[in-house]
Amino acid sequence: MSIRRTITNLLRDVILLVTFILVFLVPFIFILLNAAKTRQEAALLEFRWPSEFLLWANLREVITYGENRMLLALWNSTLLTVGSVTLIVVLSALVAFVMQRRSDRLASVVGSFMLAGLIIPPAVVPTVFFLQWLNLYKTLTGMIMVDVALNMPFAILIFRAFMNSIPRELDEAAILDGASPLRIFFSVILPLLRPAIVTVVVTSSVNIFNDFVGPLYFLPGEKNVTAPLTLFSFISQFSSQYNLLFADVVVMTIIPLIIFIFFQRQLVSGMMGGAIKG
Repeated sequence: MSIRRTITNLLRDVILLVTFILVFLVPFIFILLNAAKTRQEAALLEFRWPSEFLLWANLREVITYGENRMLLALWNSTLLTVGSVTLIVVLSALVAFVMQRRSDRLASVVGSFMLAGLIIPPAVVPTVFFLQWLNLYKTLTGMIMVDVALNMPFAILIFRAFMNSIPRELDEAAILDGASPLRIFFSVILPLLRPAIVTVVVTSSVNIFNDFVGPLYFLPGEKNVTAPLTLFSFISQFSSQYNLLFADVVVMTIIPLIIFIFFQRQLVSGMMGGAIKG
């Protein structure tokens, strides 16, 4: 019986490893290989070693293209990600704290709206009109507001799952000591949400940094270019430079990949912990 179980676990691990290689590793190797090719070789889109390895030259050309346009795009994407994620963490944790500690009908209604935010796609045209009315269209502030609104529902669900494991007795003890609701949240509750915060930070950062559609609709303009929008520089209807296009993808992937690798363990434990505690 133990031998059969060992063989079954081994087969399961092999299947998972092969699936990971096919789904994640093979596409990434394909991107790296084509990013290192000449323009003519990359246009063939073949999975083969380049005749001349030009990865560093292509990366340098991508970064310096258009008077260092990529550096401006990376800076804008970083500002957008940091600002959005900061607000997402604070506001979502506050909303989750209130919703979890209340059991009335208002909390149920707000929870239904949060669930609808995960299902209903964003309305582009009304959002553009609303941002124009606020004089925030084509600004990083307006794009941050959009990203916060789109990512808060998922973040609230994560935080609410962790709120279940925090006993109400901590709130009551803090109230007896004279702490205000905000003091209870920031001094007692928020430090206990570290796994959930890491999960929200990583998932939201990768989502916002790699967002292509949002900045395309709500943040047009050369000065407001973000990292995903630089892909337009190397592919068009009449001319395409696939070697530089794949090199651009490599540059875009570096920052999210570093974040994911650095917080991988905390991310997995946070997601599993939230699922168990919820």
